[in-house]
Amino acid sequence: MLVLLQAVRAVLPHPSPALEAALGASVRREELPARHLLLQPGQVARQLHFVERGLVRGYALHAGQEVSSWFMQEGDFVISIVSFFTQQPATEYLELLEPSVLHTISHAQLQALYHAFPEFNLVGRVLTERYYVQSEQRAYQLRTLPAAARYAQLVQQAPSLVQRVPLKHLASHLGIAPETLSRLRARREA
Repeated sequence: MLVLLQAVRAVLPHPSPALEAALGASVRREELPARHLLLQPGQVARQLHFVERGLVRGYALHAGQEVSSWFMQEGDFVISIVSFFTQQPATEYLELLEPSVLHTISHAQLQALYHAFPEFNLVGRVLTERYYVQSEQRAYQLRTLPAAARYAQLVQQAPSLVQRVPLKHLASHLGIAPETLSRLRARREA
């Protein structure tokens, strides 16, 4: 819970003791194994997760192939954005790639906290802005950068992901074949 409070305090430096207590009462800590699915297509995303330890992948099936949309690791918040905010069925999977420790709050509990503690809305807004910017940057990179440049940016921006995420998932995230990613890695290491 302390790591979650630190993440909240990074946005809202002095939350009220009442807010901290309410957040603590609303969040549950979960230890889950690798390959556990937090969400599958057709399910409604009713939970927001904070990653204390572990690695999460968002992916969808396209023409029978898994296409990785994003990876989240320690210190990140995880949701299926469209499903969580609209409370409609998801079109993606959320999968743990490593044994993970998550702090989870339900959609209803989160909305209750926003209502009871208006200052907590700032946390939601800032995090939404942060993740929206990341999403736009990724979309821009996929549209405009060649594969080698996309991989170089990933290495620069998230070197731990390059070490932790299996090659086939990284390749699908970058929009390239695993063999192409292997060649790019070999060139960088040479």
